[in-house]
Amino acid sequence: MSISRRFTRHSLLGAAAVAASASLALTGCVAGEDSEASAGGSAAASDGVLNIDFATYNPLSLVIKEKGWLEATLADQGVEVNWVQSAGSNKANEALRSGAIDVGSTAGSAALLARANGSPIQAISLYSQPEWAALVTLPDSGIDSVEDLKGKSVAATKGTDPYFFLLQSLEEAGLSQDDVTVQNLQHADGLTALNNGSVDAWSGLDPIMAGAEKDGAKLFYRNLDFNTYGFLNATESFLKEDPEVAQTVVNAYEKARAWASENPEETAQILADVAGLDPEVATKVITERSNLDVDPVPGETQRAVLEKIGPAFVETGDVASQKQIDDALGSLLNNSLVKAADPAAIKES
Repeated sequence: MSISRRFTRHSLLGAAAVAASASLALTGCVAGEDSEASAGGSAAASDGVLNIDFATYNPLSLVIKEKGWLEATLADQGVEVNWVQSAGSNKANEALRSGAIDVGSTAGSAALLARANGSPIQAISLYSQPEWAALVTLPDSGIDSVEDLKGKSVAATKGTDPYFFLLQSLEEAGLSQDDVTVQNLQHADGLTALNNGSVDAWSGLDPIMAGAEKDGAKLFYRNLDFNTYGFLNATESFLKEDPEVAQTVVNAYEKARAWASENPEETAQILADVAGLDPEVATKVITERSNLDVDPVPGETQRAVLEKIGPAFVETGDVASQKQIDDALGSLLNNSLVKAADPAAIKES
């Protein structure tokens, strides 16, 4: 049984759709990620600890953590597992760049931007093809369309897919970032700002967004094509120093993918417990807005999406040259581990 409907991705409506990302340096997730940053390594499993993230926007990570599969399997290798929560792609990128984690969850757009600016990561698997971002407001705001955002304030977490979703939505509507005031807030803080009137709209992220929707918030603009894939990334030092542990991580993800497909209700309950969501809301996230049954092999489909995004980062100065984009596209995707994945190698806890 497929865990959700199959999604069909078309185009991203042009590279300029992401062009307003000029303020990304404020996030800390890409600022300073130049060639010097790539020297940042990982203590990793070579020191007996796997540092890996979990995130409510990555349901497979929650399943793996809940089931204790990595702990059970890696015990034979003398490796402990340290789970670190990522609040967004920007936070996962910060942790990967600093070596605080070896494996982390981001959107594809955020992974490309980080890699192009020297962060030593590779995408080793795809954990989902989500519709996890949309534009959100309150019912009485008077905002019914993207065009209505002109002159308004919008909360968004820069360096993440909801931020890129906002930029593409503005461009499609004939607006630019200069037509709105973007408040750079972490996802949960963005919803708080919307609810207390500090901003007029929020570029939201599931599962927080689904909870807000149930509480009465209005998703006034949705577009699947403006959501990029969920990338599972690892530092190059970790992949080089601990290939067996890296393979175990990918094996666990494939076990989790199969388990989630067979157990959507239990997967939703795990998400509900971790994120503090109503089970009904968590079920909507899992069954309607998360395609966990996506082909996990990063390849040409993802490259084509990222090729449209990349030139915009050069235009805005967030990446110094198109060569850096091209180099990143040539080195970001690593399908070797997922092609060799063996879910049966993962032990039950």
